[in-house]
Amino acid sequence: MSSPTHTADDTWQIGETTLSSRFLLGTAGYPSPDTLRLAILASGSQVLTLGLKRTLAVPGGGDNGFVQIIRDTARAHGAHLLPNTAGCRSAQEAITLAHMARELLGTHWIKLEVVGDEQTLQPDPFELVAAAAQLIHDGFEVLPYCTDDLVSARRLVDVGCRILMPWAAPIGSGLGLLNPWALRTLRARLPDITLIVDAGLGAPSHATAAMELGMDAVLLNSAVSQAHDPVRMARAFRHAVEAGRDGHRAGLMPTSDVAIASTPVSGQPFVLP
Repeated sequence: MSSPTHTADDTWQIGETTLSSRFLLGTAGYPSPDTLRLAILASGSQVLTLGLKRTLAVPGGGDNGFVQIIRDTARAHGAHLLPNTAGCRSAQEAITLAHMARELLGTHWIKLEVVGDEQTLQPDPFELVAAAAQLIHDGFEVLPYCTDDLVSARRLVDVGCRILMPWAAPIGSGLGLLNPWALRTLRARLPDITLIVDAGLGAPSHATAAMELGMDAVLLNSAVSQAHDPVRMARAFRHAVEAGRDGHRAGLMPTSDVAIASTPVSGQPFVLP
């Protein structure tokens, strides 16, 4: 994996693991294993998500070729696996799958998903909090996929979540940031919580916008895997994430409802003391 361009002073953490790339990549729906491998390389991602519900639904499913490909690719590029509980409809179902994932993959990280609505795939806030509380008690580093609702987010923090994954839009929609105000509110009210925008991003510009809001990272899958050229798109998102992060760190200029001349009327091209 080629090295991310961020400097050592801009690292972040999942649990006790220090990371430099702020682009987390999903691994489903690619046209071929080779395309997936090349997209991972182009993305510079250090965290790969892996859905296990269907894989583990049959005896021995964890030994199939897909899981082995992801394991081998992650190992080859020094990336970490983040299994998820996508498709679970109850807290107990998600808890059971998380324990199976830990046994299979040897990681205590879990991206916690509990679906509450079949059309929007919106997370169920009540089941999500219940599952998060139990899994944290069981020693997991829980990364819950949630909406951008502040109260629901605070309930997850109250039970011990150190990282939240609020959506930008319904998963797989590609609509981008539907409610930037809500994401800004989460950032302002939860300054010590790591926020990873997850779901709904469809274009590199969406990732840049999320990072400019002060999000710590973004996670996406379909925007890369469903692109005409997934490898090129993975590279584009990598640069977009880095640009947004740099923009946020640099400090965006204030906005104004009226025009403001770039050069002051005094004619001085520089701001003098």
